[in-house]
Amino acid sequence: MKIGDLAQRTGLTAHTLRYYERIGLLPRAARDSSGQRDYDASILTWIEFLGRLKTTGMPIRDMLAYARLRARGAVTNEASRRLLQQHRDQVAAHVAELKACLSVLDTKIAGYAADAGQVETDDDARQKRPAQQIRTRQARARGNRR
Repeated sequence: MKIGDLAQRTGLTAHTLRYYERIGLLPRAARDSSGQRDYDASILTWIEFLGRLKTTGMPIRDMLAYARLRARGAVTNEASRRLLQQHRDQVAAHVAELKACLSVLDTKIAGYAADAGQVETDDDARQKRPAQQIRTRQARARGNRR
C-alpha cells in the first residue's frame, strides 16, 4: 500500500509516517520499481498499537525502545513485557488520579445544582418581601458604620 493510502487508513499524515520511519518507530518500507514506499497491510496493526501508546502518554523515547526490542524478536520478550508493564502501571495510576478528579468535579457540579434550586427559592422569597427589607452586603456594611 502506498503512503497516501496508509495515511488515509491510519489518520496520520504522510509526513508523520515518514518521520516515524526515519526515527525507527516504523520499519523501513519496501520500495516499488519507481522507488515509492510500498507498505504491507500488516503495518496497520503496529500503527494502531503505536497510537494507543501515544494516547496513553508513552513518550516517543519509550516507544522507540519498545520498537527496538520488538524488532529483535522473541529474545526480548521479557524486556518488552517489563517496559509495557511499567507503562501500564503509570497509565493505571493516571486513570485513578483522573477518577478522583472526576469525583471532585461531580461533587462540585452537584453542589451547584443544589445551589441553583436554593437560589430560585431565595429569589422567590425576596420578591415577596418589601423592597426596603432587601439589603445588599454593601448597604449592611454602611449601616453598621453609623
